[in-house]
Amino acid sequence: MTSPPPIIFSPTRRRAARRRIARLQQSADPARFVIEDIVEDTIERLGFLRHEPQRALVIGDWTGVLAAWLQGQGSEVIEAEAAAGFDEEMPYPFGGFDLVASVASLDTVNDLPGALIHVRRALAPGGRALVSFAGAGSLPTLRRIMLAADGERPAARIHPMVDVRSGAQLLQRAGWADPVADSRTLTVAYRSLERLVADLRAQGLGNVLAQHAPLSRAGLERAREAFAAEADEQGRVVETFEILTLSGRHP
Repeated sequence: MTSPPPIIFSPTRRRAARRRIARLQQSADPARFVIEDIVEDTIERLGFLRHEPQRALVIGDWTGVLAAWLQGQGSEVIEAEAAAGFDEEMPYPFGGFDLVASVASLDTVNDLPGALIHVRRALAPGGRALVSFAGAGSLPTLRRIMLAADGERPAARIHPMVDVRSGAQLLQRAGWADPVADSRTLTVAYRSLERLVADLRAQGLGNVLAQHAPLSRAGLERAREAFAAEADEQGRVVETFEILTLSGRHP
């Protein structure tokens, strides 16, 4: 009998974070560079592969850009979102898709192998899937800052993430045909810790761990000091976001 996966992420906090995106995107100059990069890359990949789906499922793209582009290419598109109750760790209520595109969403599920199996099963024979999310090379600076903030008692504050090698192994385990895992990086400069955290929250990339401890006032001050210590001569701190993309076909 297979044991259930460990509960690393809180489904309740995950849904709340996804719902919060819509409100935070109404603020002045909201960050959306991660999802914009993923959507642009997905469109480029489909063009390179000359894959023209008749029926597509788009998961997690709260901008609506990818669905609109696919519809402009003549595709019938269904959109799904965790904030609206779509559960990526359960069998999908629909299938037969020529394309399943998951956008910045699967990095916070507890059963990633199972979720990738559900993606495969939602594909029609020969259908293709593209799954992108934040990978293991993301947020190295924030990790150092949080370690400095916690001192001798470090707490879990940054999500565990998947690297390229593990991603390829997961695709094979999930039974995808022609599995490919690759990654690319985005770098963003910040002048304050608060703006970095705000950018994460605005894009649904904040902490949704099941076990989390609030940062104390003293810890926050240490975090600000650690951020300042990371700054260059112009007062900027450069953070890295690695985007991992998993692609493959229905066998």
